Amino acid sequence: MNPELARAESLIASIADYPQPGILFRDIAPLLADAGALRATTEALVAPFAGSFDVVAGIEARGFILAGAAAIAAGVGFAPIRKAGKLPRPAAAVDYALEYGTATVEMHDDLPSGTRILLIDDVLATGGTLAAGREIVESLGYVVAGISVLFEIEGLGGRDVIGDLHTVFRSA
Repeated sequence: MNPELARAESLIASIADYPQPGILFRDIAPLLADAGALRATTEALVAPFAGSFDVVAGIEARGFILAGAAAIAAGVGFAPIRKAGKLPRPAAAVDYALEYGTATVEMHDDLPSGTRILLIDDVLATGGTLAAGREIVESLGYVVAGISVLFEIEGLGGRDVIGDLHTVFRSA
């Protein structure tokens, strides 16, 4: 790992028992506030997929931040995947389980069929959120060109659910 990425990783704070007891929350706010760390991680998120995608899609909420930065860095557009009830005209919705509850995501169908999408989120834990993201992208006729996450929590089965993906940082 290069020194910029190592420094970026050191900025991720671990918060015990948030949002409920037993959950170890990875707070990326300190990383996002540091221009060098944000630049290094954004570049690392998209590098393996350079030239293979037309749009970056991010999953609400922290995935939006990373995906927006990645879209700008790659010179492509951004498509939001939002929590239920946040879009004025959702074209598709997918329900999924999280490690501490359930949720629904929605997405518009503003892109041409066959658009190649790089799907980005902040953390891979059990894989439910990214699986829902992949499902909604594909249900709308788009192609998942790749999946990239900032931080993978190993041992929670997320990689088993998602399969091949790129992670910048990993933790047990």
